[in-house]
Amino acid sequence: MSLAIYAFPFLLILAVYLKRQWRIHKLHSITHKDSIEAGLTEPASLHPVIDAAKCLGCGACVKACPEQPAHTVLGLISGKAVLVGPTDCIGHGACKTVCPFDAITLVLGTERRGIDIPVLKPSFESNVPGVYVAGELGGMGLIKNALMQGRQALEAIAKTGVKREGALDVLIVGAGPAGLAASLAAKKLGLSYQAVEQDSLGGAVFQYPRGKLVMTAPVDLPIIGKVHFRNTSKEELLKFWQNACSKNGLAIRYQERVESIVSREGVFYVKTGSQEYRAASVLLAIGRRGTPRKLSVPGEDMPKVVYRLIDPEQYRGRNVLVVGGGDSALEAAASIAELGDTRVTLSYRGDAFQRAKQRNRERIAEATKLSRLTVLLKSEVKAIREDAVLIQQESLNVQIPNDAVIVSAGGILPNDFLRSIGIEVETKRGTALGVSEAPRKRSVKDIAVEVKKKTA
Repeated sequence: MSLAIYAFPFLLILAVYLKRQWRIHKLHSITHKDSIEAGLTEPASLHPVIDAAKCLGCGACVKACPEQPAHTVLGLISGKAVLVGPTDCIGHGACKTVCPFDAITLVLGTERRGIDIPVLKPSFESNVPGVYVAGELGGMGLIKNALMQGRQALEAIAKTGVKREGALDVLIVGAGPAGLAASLAAKKLGLSYQAVEQDSLGGAVFQYPRGKLVMTAPVDLPIIGKVHFRNTSKEELLKFWQNACSKNGLAIRYQERVESIVSREGVFYVKTGSQEYRAASVLLAIGRRGTPRKLSVPGEDMPKVVYRLIDPEQYRGRNVLVVGGGDSALEAAASIAELGDTRVTLSYRGDAFQRAKQRNRERIAEATKLSRLTVLLKSEVKAIREDAVLIQQESLNVQIPNDAVIVSAGGILPNDFLRSIGIEVETKRGTALGVSEAPRKRSVKDIAVEVKKKTA
């Protein structure tokens, strides 16, 4: 009798647990199957690889993923963690830091989709002594990671103590997240420096569409200290950076594109479009796709053709063509279509939006369902005319009315620029991050303290 008293609640709890696990398994299996059927199987950059032998299915990685809903990226299938939505993963790395069984490795690229990355030392120094790389160019595109690397790279430069008479201690190329953090670090460390930016403050963030939410997380910035961001918009983030620059008197010059970097007798001569700088060290905090990729078709030089969306409102009531299949293209097409009184066409040469996040694909699907957007897959723009565009879709040529064209076909990697400096570039195909690159592993004590703070 006493055995039955204890057995019943145990079996009840077990039944509830198994039912819950079955539901999780079913939900995550559906997500995984949908990704495979849609051909969305190649992560864009940094992503986790799970060792099934070590994984015990605790689900900590799924809960830690900042992308929402979390199960669109990581899931539990048959009691093991699985990357169910590879293309939705943007490399936060939170999954690795919370895994109590060390079952997750963060890697760059895959066997099918390699990523070109400069060869760097743990100090962020390239094979060219005195030239450092931080941020997106080094494979870390997330704002938090770029901010962190910009600071760490400047600290590494300061430790070398290298100085040259009549030259800056460091010339920082780029004023995006990594360049901003590096400028703050240089000022805090008392180094003589100058930052140059080919566009505007924020780098790639400046080019985001208005109102775009920027996934960020708490980060420590030199001089400023701990900064807390949660789903901050582009405008809010840029305003914060502008205040940081003005309050701290950061030396940043805009609209200056670096044309060449040459080393002579231990000094780097950095030539821009307007002047030449001399520096003991150089930090490249530039993006991976600073130069837009063009279509190379007749009519592309018309004023109505642009390579980024700034404000959807300017296209109200117009016939708009958006070209591309990545997040920027889908965001641009959806933002304009959602105005309600536009006629938007999205042209992409592929047969699926493999590089776009789930939420952007859902926006496109909804706009298409409401007849606000026309999607032309397996298509290519053949000519741009004054009031129309010619598009070839498979074997069919289609001419549609057009007032504006937005080309979001990615950008040209700065490999030629890097090679001109002498920097070696290697292709990562599922290469694990080094210890210095990976997010810091949190101990059980760290996690317990964090949980206690959240529940206090």
